[in-house]
Amino acid sequence: MIEREMLFRLLQGPQGGKLRELARADGHLSRIGRAIAWIRSHPHQPVRVGDLAEIARMSSAAFYRHFKAATAMSPIQYQKQIRLLEARHLLIAQPGNVARVAFAVGYVSASQFSREYARQFGSPPARDAARLSAEGETAIEVI
Repeated sequence: MIEREMLFRLLQGPQGGKLRELARADGHLSRIGRAIAWIRSHPHQPVRVGDLAEIARMSSAAFYRHFKAATAMSPIQYQKQIRLLEARHLLIAQPGNVARVAFAVGYVSASQFSREYARQFGSPPARDAARLSAEGETAIEVI
């Protein structure tokens, strides 16, 4: 009974329309969800918007627009974020060679990886991993 009440309130709330859209199997958000699932399960592979649009069964322009509305970033930016979070996870779980981690998450250039990592997290990969380890952070699964 409590669960039904919570669902009712969620669906009637300000985000209810988005939740209903997500629940529809053929809705834009569920289609975008399929593309997001693909990006998450293949973070090391190059992303082409056209391929993701096919997964979502949309035109490239519609896919890009709906993806950006759902995530507030482009598909390429989203993949970069996923890669950097996975790299951070690897650096904490298995400290070591930064270049190895860069290649493991799909970067072809260790220097590009280091620049993007520092831009995202505020310090270079090795320094950030050492700081997190010193603070007692543990590796958590990237969601």
